[in-house]
Amino acid sequence: MGFSISFLCTISQTYADWLKISYTLELMNQDTPYPQTPSPVPVVPQAVEPLPAPVQAPRDHKSNLVSIVSTILVLLLAPFIALLLTQFVFQSYQVDGQSMQPTLLNNDRLIVLKAPRTWARLTGHSYIPARGDVIIFSEPNLIGLDNTSQPKDLVKRVIGLPGDHVVIKDGSITVYDKQHPNGFDPDKTLSYGKAIPFTSGNIDITVPIGDIYVCGDNRGNSYDSRIFGPVPAGQIVGKLVLRVLPLNSAKKF
Repeated sequence: MGFSISFLCTISQTYADWLKISYTLELMNQDTPYPQTPSPVPVVPQAVEPLPAPVQAPRDHKSNLVSIVSTILVLLLAPFIALLLTQFVFQSYQVDGQSMQPTLLNNDRLIVLKAPRTWARLTGHSYIPARGDVIIFSEPNLIGLDNTSQPKDLVKRVIGLPGDHVVIKDGSITVYDKQHPNGFDPDKTLSYGKAIPFTSGNIDITVPIGDIYVCGDNRGNSYDSRIFGPVPAGQIVGKLVLRVLPLNSAKKF
């Protein structure tokens, strides 16, 4: 009886195990569904509309005419403006000779300011530069000297002013005026005179009102007031303000 119960239990356990194996095999044989990737949606290219052509503004013939006329006026007025500037404001000069050495050398290119002289004439006054200024003036009294047949522009330094008593003697210049009744030597009191060791001549003159007395810095080789006398203010062209050439010697005066 015990054997029968034991045998039946064994058979029951075996049958249960067989059911589990059968169930597991059945699950393995089934097709397990995999997630599917969605198919891409086809992209249909869209037609691109062309950009509208730029609208050209109607040509303004009046504006074109004004531009042309303006250009022509500029071309016509440019020489006239340049002439006015050189006649009344400033002008370029080139040194010819050695009379202003060592301050100025032959072929130096200078800029001469004419505006003060122009203003003096417009206001009815005489243009009188300062003592020591280097000026350009026209000198007609050189005709016949140094093969000169017409007035010549000269560059010299102002030594005496209107009313000054100028004395040149024993190699030096002495100027007497209201501020210096006992006289003074401009070559020794002004900065330019360091390079002027000697002034030839024997002069004793009072500069007329409206005139100036000039000398070259190279006193031994200069036609100046020691030869042709004082210079009327009306003959003054302008004052030296700048040496532009040569570039390595450019200087403001």
